[in-house]
Amino acid sequence: MNDGSHNASANDLAPLAREQFVVAIDFGGTKIAVATADMTGSMLKQARLDTNASHGAQQVLERTTVTTHALIERTAAEVGGQCVAVGVATPGVVHDNGVLLSPNIPGWERVPLRETMRTSLHIPTVVAANDVKAAAMAEVLWGALKGADPAVYLSLGTGIAAAIVIGGRVITGAHGASGEIGYNLRSVLDYSGAAHGRAPLEEAIGGRFIGERGSLLLGESLSAADVFAHSDTRARFLVDETLAELATHVANLAILIDPARIAVGGGLMSSGDVILRALAFRLGYAVPFPPEIVPARFLNDASLYGAIALALTGSVHASSPAETQDAADAVSLRTPFVEKNRN
Repeated sequence: MNDGSHNASANDLAPLAREQFVVAIDFGGTKIAVATADMTGSMLKQARLDTNASHGAQQVLERTTVTTHALIERTAAEVGGQCVAVGVATPGVVHDNGVLLSPNIPGWERVPLRETMRTSLHIPTVVAANDVKAAAMAEVLWGALKGADPAVYLSLGTGIAAAIVIGGRVITGAHGASGEIGYNLRSVLDYSGAAHGRAPLEEAIGGRFIGERGSLLLGESLSAADVFAHSDTRARFLVDETLAELATHVANLAILIDPARIAVGGGLMSSGDVILRALAFRLGYAVPFPPEIVPARFLNDASLYGAIALALTGSVHASSPAETQDAADAVSLRTPFVEKNRN
């Protein structure tokens, strides 16, 4: 890859903005979001549907295809232009023959996602990536990580993961699994991990498990957000303990990478003040050169905006599927971004 060939300016895209658009798909564990956007990243139309993940991968794909086709047709009729690229964000690690490490949708590991969407939507340019890495792309292009090098995007939600940005690129790793810190071992006593289908750190401090631990501790049904907001001293202790462990792993990551900035996103950022304060405290004394710690710009629909970034990158740079994916891996597209929600 030649970085010089991956640079696009607003001037490059301006003539296309009125004639072309892209479509973005964010496959979530409970919801699927679909949006069209113009060539500067401004959102045009949106649609959402339930994942119904327990019913399997095939129905997810079929219903998403129908919704996406309808949204493309609606955008073309009401706004004009044609759809030139598809960006897809999904939990897990996207390989050519399936999406791995994504247990939420049964059968997802057997879905060749890029080729399936290319065939079903009849659009040649399809870029698919991990949802957290896609969200990091949006932050690099338009958000809190713009101009930061190196940088880290930290996603705290039902699960936890990070994306590493070096030289304007979101690093994928040899197998597409870089930044999967939910699999971090917590101590030398951890004898089960990824090989056993376990994610030790995520099972201790991910949002789902915070809610479960809080519910057991306080004898009532609680979400992670409920636990963070709870006035009971036991809940406060659980939150402090959880954030101390999270901050320790983030500090170790910062020592390894020496980032200029860490942007924190995900559903748990509804308690962002508490989380950012805990991270800043631990990193302030543990890291030789503490990075700036900031909230992500896209705290809502981060992966959907990431899917838009994927589609735009692919539409500008690719002449083949392989080059499309390379362009997405080398995040150096720079476009203006205007938030414009039109239902």
